[in-house]
Amino acid sequence: MEADFVIIGAGSAGSAMTYRLAESGASVLVIEHGGTDAGPLIQMPAALSYPMNMKRYDWGYQSEPEPHLGGRRLATPRGKVIGGSSSINGMVYVRGHARDFDTWAEMGAEGWAYKDVLPYYKRMETWHDGGHGGDPSWRGTDGPLHVTRGPRDNPLFQAFVDAGAQAGYEVTGDYNGEKQEGFGPMEQTVWKGRRWSAANAYLKPALKRENCDLVQGLVERIEIEEGRATGVRLVDGRVIKARREVVLSAGSINSPKILLQSGVGPADELAALGIEVKADRRGVGKNLQDHLELYLQMAASKPITLYKHWNLLSKALIGAQWLFTKQGLGASNQFESAAFIRSKAGVEYPDIQYHFLPIAVRYDGQAAAEGHGFQAHVGPMRSPSRGEVTLRSKDPREAPKILFNYMSQEKDWEDFRTCIRLTREIFGQDAFKPYVKHEIQPGAAIQSDDELNGFIKEHVESAYHPCGTCRMGRADDPMAVVDPENRVIGVEGLRLADSSIFPQITNGNLNAPSIMSGEKASDHILGKTPLPASNAEPWINPRWERAQR
Repeated sequence: MEADFVIIGAGSAGSAMTYRLAESGASVLVIEHGGTDAGPLIQMPAALSYPMNMKRYDWGYQSEPEPHLGGRRLATPRGKVIGGSSSINGMVYVRGHARDFDTWAEMGAEGWAYKDVLPYYKRMETWHDGGHGGDPSWRGTDGPLHVTRGPRDNPLFQAFVDAGAQAGYEVTGDYNGEKQEGFGPMEQTVWKGRRWSAANAYLKPALKRENCDLVQGLVERIEIEEGRATGVRLVDGRVIKARREVVLSAGSINSPKILLQSGVGPADELAALGIEVKADRRGVGKNLQDHLELYLQMAASKPITLYKHWNLLSKALIGAQWLFTKQGLGASNQFESAAFIRSKAGVEYPDIQYHFLPIAVRYDGQAAAEGHGFQAHVGPMRSPSRGEVTLRSKDPREAPKILFNYMSQEKDWEDFRTCIRLTREIFGQDAFKPYVKHEIQPGAAIQSDDELNGFIKEHVESAYHPCGTCRMGRADDPMAVVDPENRVIGVEGLRLADSSIFPQITNGNLNAPSIMSGEKASDHILGKTPLPASNAEPWINPRWERAQR
């Protein structure tokens, strides 16, 4: 088996690259360990809590005991299915803030500033405003990825935005347009009532071409001969040869794992496991970042929340309506209002994100014992904590060691206490007066720094945004793993694009920037001139130096 390009991973970035490389006329083989995404549990947006908890679709990774969280192991779901994590995620669509990408460029990822990546965001999208306002000139009109907004029928969605405005914050019609900062509608990768994953948007259309095929299998290593990647060896002994290049796109956990298995990484770590060193790259697996979040839950004084549907009969009716019409509550992820705010004066652009949900429920699907309620998921965007992904052994079937080192800096604790206090203030506004009964979680009695710290330590959860483990930078940077054209430094004929290349985590959910990285990388791989830079100027709060809002 051989092709011009062999892509490892049919996930968010991998599917985008498969589509673009196949479109160029080159032959493409994409390797994916997971299987089909057929079936209602993946395709129905409201069923999002199921696939990320199913062994069939999820690698089932967990962190090591986290030393600053009392030894808790946190779930680290990663998609093991075509579409990768875009097939099991919450379908929230956030590009990231313009300043995130400007920071990338300053950190050595030249050509990845916001002016450079905005044209790729526009190329990948078909944007539907749903009558909720927005910035058409900043958005794409004919890309493979459909981006929509929920119907926002529940009055709580508007109450959240109104409360933000009453508290003195900005309102924005489109956080993915000119102005991220503020309260407004949330966007989702849902189209015609279905999850619009990278598999639906990119991979399936690509596989209809004669020059593109999918190979199922688990990667043992990338074959590297005399400093050049020549193909990919699977655990069953098959070798798939690449005539032009091998492209790694296995995500922020499995991309560094596969590089390490292939002999690309810190030489001392590899030697200790008996792996032949092909390229000594100290940064492989390092610089691991994530977003953590909490949810603040309020008991509702009126029966208007989704709790009225939290029974078998209602769920069956919603499921049936969705199966036959692709409409109703099943057709949305229910995250339909959002906010990005700054934690204090002197912060140039938002560093706190909100997802608002009109039910009080946990990620594992357990509803609050209180019955009717609602919640805001909140967390800081730029934690200074860094972790790592390392191998347990040279056996490719064994899960890697993942240590996020969450909450290892004093700033993490300070930021989370700020998040809780600012959220309480928002829920205290007049817009919520008709709906709030009392605070369920943390509970009104939890007030002091020590009490809040105890709550944070016990309840903080991953938002499932790992990234940064093969970071992009200048070729002479000893900790960089890929250069700004996505070439793995020290190995010819090997490229890498997915969330592992992010030098620093971006604001919000990571699926959109992951797909964008695949879109932009495909132009580098094909030797095309990048799309012309944009001269659009993003909105930065003119009061940022002296005011928090």
